Amino acid sequence: MLIPVYEDAHLVVLNKPSGLLCVPGRGPDKLDCLSSRAQAQWPDALVVHRLDQATSGLVVMARSPAVQRALGDAFAARRVDKRYIAVASGSPVAQPAPADAALLAGMPQDAERWSLIDLPLIADWERRPLQRVDHAVGKPSQTWWRAVTDQEAAALPSTPSGSTRLWLAPVTGRTHQLRVHLQAIGHPILGDSLYATSGVQAMAPRLLLQAQHIAFTHPVTQVPVACTLPADF
Repeated sequence: MLIPVYEDAHLVVLNKPSGLLCVPGRGPDKLDCLSSRAQAQWPDALVVHRLDQATSGLVVMARSPAVQRALGDAFAARRVDKRYIAVASGSPVAQPAPADAALLAGMPQDAERWSLIDLPLIADWERRPLQRVDHAVGKPSQTWWRAVTDQEAAALPSTPSGSTRLWLAPVTGRTHQLRVHLQAIGHPILGDSLYATSGVQAMAPRLLLQAQHIAFTHPVTQVPVACTLPADF
């Protein structure tokens, strides 16, 4: 039985465990997924967005086609605030804020210094499902990141030696975006079986990436909805 993080007559927010698909995959062994489990409890539940199978955390599902469309539009228009937590290899060095005002406008608003990864992504068709950076034909993709502060880390489990806990705030929502962006700057996520070296994969039993916070305006009541999970690693 799924325990909702948030539930009302119009939508439900669920905590997807790592290793569970969001929607059914190909083959009888891939029928079990978050959407099928949700529809067993909420027969009207509809998919709005997805997380990678290996990623844990918050997923929003609509309970009517109208709400599904409204939430989909909010995601497409970047009116949904999403924040992930990850443990990356090495120690990423903060970068100067971009001069481009349009990019800077998407920076999370808190008292800390954020850095931007601005690298276009495209499917690596010969190695699907992998994605890759491609400056010629890749789709614009931006991720803000910063290291978790000492004060924030005090309440969290310690990370393995040679790693850093990060906050990630994606502006766009490309497939595997956070995983590819961190790998591209030389700091792949621990436990990443697709983009990390074998040594970095072995540093964790799973991908250390969690969709920890999501906030949006309720499409029916127009009341702000904000959900936050504790870190699960």
